[in-house]
Amino acid sequence: MADTTRFGISMSQDLLDKFDRMIQKKGYTNRSEALRDLVRNALIEDMWEKDTGTLAGTITIIYDHNSHGITDTLTHMQHHFHHLIISTVHVHFDEKNCLEVLIVKGMAQEIKKLHEKLSSLKGVKHSRLSVTGII
Repeated sequence: MADTTRFGISMSQDLLDKFDRMIQKKGYTNRSEALRDLVRNALIEDMWEKDTGTLAGTITIIYDHNSHGITDTLTHMQHHFHHLIISTVHVHFDEKNCLEVLIVKGMAQEIKKLHEKLSSLKGVKHSRLSVTGII
């Protein structure tokens, strides 16, 4: 890694001990790997908050497919937001419920808008948004 820069960090021994226990539990082989992940997560969170850069992620919903008109509404919304949706996966969770995962890519504000619209639909029981980006 020719472009790697080394730098020092000062912290209390107690905080370092807690950090070491956490990274060991998660399977990191060294502190540098864990710190790089923390920095990437912070930078992606900053992109999300400031709506800068292209993000990708998933919107996962569970809904009652017997709820009046929900399947048509979901299809309509997916067509309306086609510029954000890369792919979808539909799973019959049980006799009454469906799980749908939308893989999305775009600006934070647009992804948030889609998630809010999907979450607020009558018949949607739960939704979760997860985003990431390239740093």
